Amino acid sequence: MALDTFLLYLATWTLVALSPGPAVMFVMSQGARHGNRGAVAGTAGILFGHLVCFTLIAFGLAALLTRFSAAVDIIRIGGALYLMYLGVRMMMTKPHQPQAVVVNGAPPAHHGIALQGLAVQLTNPKNLLFVLALLPQFIAADRPLLPQLGIMFLVTVTIDGAVLLAYAHLAVRGARALKGSRVMLWVERVFGAALVFFGIKLISTRAGP
Repeated sequence: MALDTFLLYLATWTLVALSPGPAVMFVMSQGARHGNRGAVAGTAGILFGHLVCFTLIAFGLAALLTRFSAAVDIIRIGGALYLMYLGVRMMMTKPHQPQAVVVNGAPPAHHGIALQGLAVQLTNPKNLLFVLALLPQFIAADRPLLPQLGIMFLVTVTIDGAVLLAYAHLAVRGARALKGSRVMLWVERVFGAALVFFGIKLISTRAGP
């Protein structure tokens, strides 16, 4: 990969990563509820979702998926419902729960949070379709494909990991400042409402013509 192409992809994905979306809201919510370890577990799930997407692209499965709009719609609707489920569950949090769990240490199950992050990433077909549309713009046809995908994958997970953890750190600090306050309950409900909003937005958006 040429240096100018690498720098252009680096700048492009940085702008993409900085734009808040379901992954950012999810990681921030886990940081607010479970502290840094919860945020790291959620981020790990999101980043593993990137690995799955890049693997699909490497094997050409993503291009095949775009030809079957029904399959994309099923994933889109399933992902939207899952986001809404997570959001409603957060909005229904009992008043005593934030005081018991906020930033006190390890969440109940790191693997559960990571799996939720993976589900958030994989059930958003716009993520896969966006990557499928973006990556070819930076791939040189006269060079081996896998090394180029490998470089872009490393750039993607590095930037996304740093951005997601930075967002989550803000949520953790806010949770610490509000620990024991009823305001924290409303913060969780705001995060939940945001996830519901992204779910509604996703379910109302067609993946294709």
